[in-house]
Amino acid sequence: MRYIITFIFFIFSATVLAQTITAKIIDKNTEHVIPYANIQTGKNAGTISNDDGYFTIDATDSLKTVTVSCMGYENKVLSIQQIQDLNYEIVLSESINQLNEVFISNKTLDANSIIAKVKSMLYDNYNYTLNKYNVFYRTTDHIDFKNLEFEIDKASEVKRKQLKDVNTSLNTLAQQIKSSNMVQFADLKGKVYTLHKDSIKIEVEKATELLNSKNDFSIESIQEKTENIILKYLDTTKTYKLKSGLFKLEDSLSLNEEEFKEAYENKYSVSGLNTETKSLLNRSYFFKASFLDEILDTELYEYFFDGVGYNNDKLTYSITFVPKKQKAKYTGKLFIADEMYAITQVDYKYYSDRYGQKVNLKFLLGVKYVANVSEGTILFKKDSSKTYHPQYIKHVTGSYFYVNRPLKFIENSRKRSKISFDFKIEGQDLIKEELLITAHDKLTIVDFKTVKQNEKIPVKILNKYEKTIWDNADILEPTQEMKDFISN
Repeated sequence: MRYIITFIFFIFSATVLAQTITAKIIDKNTEHVIPYANIQTGKNAGTISNDDGYFTIDATDSLKTVTVSCMGYENKVLSIQQIQDLNYEIVLSESINQLNEVFISNKTLDANSIIAKVKSMLYDNYNYTLNKYNVFYRTTDHIDFKNLEFEIDKASEVKRKQLKDVNTSLNTLAQQIKSSNMVQFADLKGKVYTLHKDSIKIEVEKATELLNSKNDFSIESIQEKTENIILKYLDTTKTYKLKSGLFKLEDSLSLNEEEFKEAYENKYSVSGLNTETKSLLNRSYFFKASFLDEILDTELYEYFFDGVGYNNDKLTYSITFVPKKQKAKYTGKLFIADEMYAITQVDYKYYSDRYGQKVNLKFLLGVKYVANVSEGTILFKKDSSKTYHPQYIKHVTGSYFYVNRPLKFIENSRKRSKISFDFKIEGQDLIKEELLITAHDKLTIVDFKTVKQNEKIPVKILNKYEKTIWDNADILEPTQEMKDFISN
């Protein structure tokens, strides 16, 4: 009995010491949630609140206090017990009154002069080489189909009743796709090791996906489903070839078993993750011709001083940037710490009618594509050595697409019987990538070389969000949409 009691006490203690807590941050005056607030849990560690104002932290016994800070608000230092006593709701007050009392300046603040000082201090404020980051990476994919049309125009050797049935089935498929909730989520926790901007390594500790396999929203998958419906109504004793578009491309309607197994083995290619993570990190760097380097190019953009505020009890300038030339595509805000003229936050989006890649061959080849969404937020955090590192990077991309493919099933016989089929699809996709850096340390070149990167890592497929998978980890709290997701 003594051993049983000891064991139960040990389990209870471990549970208490390893608990995670989730809390919400709101504005005192408006009672609106506050996204992207910084929650510091250690010297170079912490997390942020998500789009819905929630955050989750590992409330270990060693964690005495949590510091909550956000642009325009007074800092708040709380113990875990105090957070619990507040029913896990933290209220922040604006720091505007404090600012009016203490901010006195004998110089005229000019946006261009502030930007010039920012550029002169870049190499002092930021360091991209030999860093080890604890990261949590999330992607959210949406797709909204505006128009789907699948219909057989002509069919030799096919009875009228069959033709009516196949068109009914195709119409049902189109309605199912349009009414489905086309969204999927992927989470990943691990470590990123940076040698420099072009060389990183990733160690993945855990990866999950939330998806509904019935809602495969790739254009290729939808075309395959429509083709399979048509095949059901064809003569099963015969074989067919598929001719697509204006080009003479005849594809075999067979499935390579090995390729199928590889596509569905529930594993990530780490080299692919490496490329995606490096691309996201590079958005927070200031090397030549980088995203932020172009934002600071006075030939491309003009700047307007908005005012001053407080961020983490530090005086901070707010500057709006807009395009000066057609080549410049973005507008947004820069938040710059007065102390070191370091950029601590960047908010950006496409300006007015500016777009990314655009292809319009709608009338020639039945294809149109416009990258019409690019927006995001980048947060930086100062470490104990007064160097700034990215803490959170959100990048949202979206595109309009249109595909109109005339397809033909051609019988492999002398008769060459044909079925002409129109495949038209139009919609908008949206992909949100988020990279949260929860802790960081310096590396040596030897450390970097000893890190081994696996070729593939397993992924756990979930039909609903399971919080227990990420217990004892500082993660990006899921949004309500993610919590509500349930796959059939």
